[in-house]
Parts: sequence; structure tokens; C-alpha cells
Amino acid sequence: MKVIQGLKTRNAAWKYTGESSKDDLKNPLVFIFGERKLLEDPEVIEDIRKEFPYPDLIFGTTAGEILGEKVTDNSIAVTLIQFEKSHFEVKTANILDYDKNGEALGFSLASQFSKKDLKHLFIISEGSYVNGSALIKGVEKFTKQEIILTGGLCGDGSRFEKTMASYNQNPKEGEIVMIGLYGETLEVSYASYGGWIPFGPERLITKSRDNVLIELDDLPALDLYSKYLGSKANKLPEAALLYPLNVKEKDDNFSLVRTILNIDKDNKSMILAGDIPEGAHAQLMMATVDGIAEGAAKAAADAMKNRSKNPQLALLVSCIGRKIVMDQRVEEEIEEVSEILGKQAHIAGFYSYGEIAPFSTSTACNLHNQTMTLTLISE
Repeated sequence: MKVIQGLKTRNAAWKYTGESSKDDLKNPLVFIFGERKLLEDPEVIEDIRKEFPYPDLIFGTTAGEILGEKVTDNSIAVTLIQFEKSHFEVKTANILDYDKNGEALGFSLASQFSKKDLKHLFIISEGSYVNGSALIKGVEKFTKQEIILTGGLCGDGSRFEKTMASYNQNPKEGEIVMIGLYGETLEVSYASYGGWIPFGPERLITKSRDNVLIELDDLPALDLYSKYLGSKANKLPEAALLYPLNVKEKDDNFSLVRTILNIDKDNKSMILAGDIPEGAHAQLMMATVDGIAEGAAKAAADAMKNRSKNPQLALLVSCIGRKIVMDQRVEEEIEEVSEILGKQAHIAGFYSYGEIAPFSTSTACNLHNQTMTLTLISE
């Protein structure tokens, strides 16, 4: 596997790292993660296409770009991957063509892949319209949890205006891109971990619909949540990134973290990144910088367990909420990951509106929020 990485801000030249020149690569898989307003600019897109004249360009907007041990904003981070013993396929669909039915889209998209020698599915999804839980459910209808799915939902900084993705076409709203990785010698491992701490009373989810939280303890969810936030409530939904919900179903050994993506003031409800079932319990969470960094290290250590080869490529998807809490110290979580993975691993990724991965002890995929999620790849 050959990996070359590049970074560019609007008016600066491209800066590259890697073992060789990008001109030595033949038809690599190219991940292009960047600030949404840059990826909407026709001049920027023209420059990208001129710089990377390859047939497999995958675009995704972010809440921050990860390249090596650095986290940048208002930039474009590009990772070119040339597999030597493996191959890939890319499929795409738009959630707006499926009446925002994520489950139907997930099944349709996944079923386009041949299962023969399929080792892994990686997904880069728009993060504004899709219900991530439904998307995963649709994919697993096809894979039967026999093929691992990881990835994440695109971001838009802390604006929450719109997210965009695409395969070869210019980035657009509603797009979902899935990459299938094939090959007998391919080794892929994964992990996802948070580092947030629950606090306050547990509340019963008495009314919800898919990813819309309507009532907690028979009270309007938005009213109760706003009461906890106090003066910060007028900064919703951004303020909710600092206080996500820990959701645990009865008799379930696992809990999921859910971030509020938007609010409905008229109905006093909250729209979350994934499903939030009635009958489950919800509890507020908070985090410290050290706790988040330790969580990233735990995720990296879990992903490295039982590997036969050192990873050559690490795809990181970390939640925007973690970035906001860590602020100027955000690179500490990437440094923690890098130290555990070793210098041979090329690190790429983005800050997201949702992370997709199974728990490390399971093959059943989940949508996560406020986690560091890793996908480690080697040939």
C-alpha cells in the first residue's frame, strides 16, 4: 500500500507528505475532506481536479480535518491510497431520492456490492438528513453483520447548516458514499470509544419517534433539557454538543451516546443523530480534556488488539463535540492515537456529526456520538 497525503488552505500551495510523489500513483482511491464553504467554491473544485486527475475522488465536508497528528480548519486534507494486493469498489446514492428513508437507501446501496472477498465497508454519509441508525439497519439487512461497517457522518463546522459528500461529482447535499474493500491479504480492525461521564438523574424516554426525542418522564424533552442548560439554552443546538445524552435500553449491556443535531421549538422536541427508543433511559453527560484524550487512547488500543500486521492507514472519525470541548488542545487526542499506532500508520480523517462502528466486542454496527472511531487498514 502506498499512501500520499496533502493539505491546502485557500490561497496557499499544496503541501505533501509520503514516501513518493503522487505522480507515481496509478488510479488511487482519493479521500478529500474539507471545509464545506471551500468545497462549494467552483474555483477550489477546479483546482482539486487539476491537482488530482484520478477517477476515484471521494469528497466529504467536515467539522475539522485530520491529517497526520494535525487538526486543521478551513482547509482541504487529501489522502491518496494505492492498494498493491487489494482492490476497492465505490457506490453512491442520495437520501433525497429515497424520501429520507435511510434504511431503504442503506439496503439498496449495500446490495450493489459482491460479497465475494469483501472484507470491509466504509461509509462517508451526509450528516443533515440521514438517520444514521436507519442507514446502518438497512446495510446490515444485506450484510447480516458478516461484513463490518465503519465510517461517519459529514460535518459543517458548528454551523449545522448543510453537509455535503460525493463520488467524482461535485460535493452535494444528501449524498452517501460507500467503499467496499476487497482482498485476501487485507486486514481491517476497528474500535470506538468516548471518554464522557454521565451525571445527574436518569430520565425515562416516554415518547420518541425514530431519532426525534419528544418526552422525558412525560415532560416535553426540550423544556427539561433547556432547564439543565440554563443560560446556555439560547445557544441550542450548538450548546448541546457539550452535554450529550447517554442512552441505555433495559437489559442492554451497552449504552449509546446521542448528540442533539437540531431542535423543534414548536413541538418542544429534539432531533438526534440516531434512533432513541421509547422505554430507554437517558442521562446527561459531560467531559474533560483529559478524559477525551484518554478515550481516544483506549479506542486506539482496542483497535490494535489481535492484529497480525501493523496498520498502514488509520481512518479517524471523531465527533465535533470532542473538538469543541478540547478547543486548543484538540490535537492531543490525535497524538494519543498516533503514539499507540506507531509511525508507520498514515493518519487521515475528519470531525463529524456521527461515527459509525460496532463496539469492539461485537460485529453489530451502531451509530455513535462523541466518540473517537478508528478503522485500521493494512495489506
